[in-house]
Amino acid sequence: MATAETSLSLISSLIANLPPLPQVPGTEPERAVLDSFRIAIAKFVVEALPSLTVEQVYNGVDYGKKGVDFTIALPRFRLGGKVDEHAKKVLDKFQPDDWIENVVHDKNFLHFTCRTPTLFRLILSQVHDLSQKSEYGTNTSGNGKKLVIEFSSPNIAKSFHVGHLRSTIIGAFLTNTYKANGWDVTSVNYLGDWGTQFGLIAVGFEKYGSEEELEKDAIKHLYDVYVKVNADAAENPDVKVQAASFFKRMEDGDESALVNWRKWRELSVQKYIGEYERLNVKFDHYIGESLVGKEWQDKALEKLTEMNLIDDHEGAKLVNLEKYKMGKAVLRKKDGTSIYLTRDIGGAIERYEKYKFDKMIYVVGAQQDLHLSQFFKILELMGFDWANRLEHVNFGMVLGMSTRKGTAVFLNEIIKEAASVMHDQMKKNEEKYKSVENPEEVSQEIGITGVKIQDMAAKRINNYNFNWDRMLSFEGDTGPYLQYAHVRLASLTRKNPELLPLPPPGQIDTSLLTEPSARDIAFLLGSYPDVVKTALKTHEPSGVVTFAFRLSHAISSAWETVIVKGESDIEKARARMWLYLCARDVLGAALRLLSIRPLERM
Repeated sequence: MATAETSLSLISSLIANLPPLPQVPGTEPERAVLDSFRIAIAKFVVEALPSLTVEQVYNGVDYGKKGVDFTIALPRFRLGGKVDEHAKKVLDKFQPDDWIENVVHDKNFLHFTCRTPTLFRLILSQVHDLSQKSEYGTNTSGNGKKLVIEFSSPNIAKSFHVGHLRSTIIGAFLTNTYKANGWDVTSVNYLGDWGTQFGLIAVGFEKYGSEEELEKDAIKHLYDVYVKVNADAAENPDVKVQAASFFKRMEDGDESALVNWRKWRELSVQKYIGEYERLNVKFDHYIGESLVGKEWQDKALEKLTEMNLIDDHEGAKLVNLEKYKMGKAVLRKKDGTSIYLTRDIGGAIERYEKYKFDKMIYVVGAQQDLHLSQFFKILELMGFDWANRLEHVNFGMVLGMSTRKGTAVFLNEIIKEAASVMHDQMKKNEEKYKSVENPEEVSQEIGITGVKIQDMAAKRINNYNFNWDRMLSFEGDTGPYLQYAHVRLASLTRKNPELLPLPPPGQIDTSLLTEPSARDIAFLLGSYPDVVKTALKTHEPSGVVTFAFRLSHAISSAWETVIVKGESDIEKARARMWLYLCARDVLGAALRLLSIRPLERM
């Protein structure tokens, strides 16, 4: 699909040859060409109803239901008088042009149909050109704004549980979404690498630790030690006393207490980087509770004491937020050591000083709603005017997630199991299996796609039941189905070499795309930039997942009638192939937004 034409200039020149349109703030037709069709509708309506502005009407143009491109609900404009009279004025004034070919009045609504030849030409040209720079669906609305996003944040030496997996998947999606909307994003993995549990592990390591096992898999071995020493602590209270004393030495900077901890942290981070790479997730910074300076932790306590918000409870310091209906929260334990709330406060202040962010997002499960509310409130009470820039993106729990044998779940076990099941599935089709270059890698990718799509398919606040069979099925709305849809589109170039290279966009005859199912695909492709904008507003991956399924279903519906292989008219075959390759690019973009690597073969 290579061409010398540049994206924005080509679209601008195509639009320049159409009836002129007014400019509407916040729209970018050169990146989202359906903006132009909506502006054209708004212009028509304002010509008939001059008491309205183009911007007002533009904001009231919604996508229509099946068979309708765009819809306006007239009552929303509060024009007074009868809706039918206003509708009649629009119908009487309406003249079809190269933007809009039809308008229908139905009760409170006006339904508009876009001009099909213009729709195909503009949408496919835009998808084609912007996809070459991996920019289709992106916009510049966030230019100049900075986001810091903290997600995943597992505890070293504890299992990477499903809450961390959800935070990772949702956080990676939000990172990609903010970047696609023009923001400057810094992603942070704030490791649980400090606290009394490290005192416990230190005590346990003397008894149960093995340097050899540690080198093999630091996270798993430290977790095993943690489980064993916890069992000891349940029987012998002295173990907890030893652990607290050890952690106090760490907080006081005792080098002999820190030497092992540093090694455990480094080995764990290296292990995590490998795990995240498999998930197609990267972080700009791996930081942790241990790196939060003491200065602001101490200042926070001083400031809140001055404000009479600190209660002393047997030597422990509690911040009293009862008048805000948030209870009391421990800021410092009775032995003087910090707790994660103290470190969160210090960490947020340090980050603002470093990044001067416009927004900071914490992707943390809904079970921590109270903690995040307390933490944000404390910063507000301390007088930080940026406290209202902090946002908690929460999510529900995963229920019933374990390996098929029912054992405790580590991330690598989930990935391994999903890959193994998919590998077995792939082997069933011997011919296709032979054509796949690296079946182990491909099966792992399909398995991870299954995990991610099951996670992101419903609203993030909902709890969901983890279901192995459903997740790994090629039938229905699953991750493997989406990968299969992409692979099918990618195979077109391999199966139809006689049509390649395709001519430049200006030489492809899109008037040969006459089937309604082809138009459905093109219109969906045109809507993708809006899907990306909506995802920024809602922080919901489910909207992008729904779009990917709708597009895959539309392609599947067209596959038997809008054929490429076997079409005797070569120009028609090329126009159809161009449509499908544009669909491949957009489906791929949606999958990448969801942090999924689209496959070429499977």
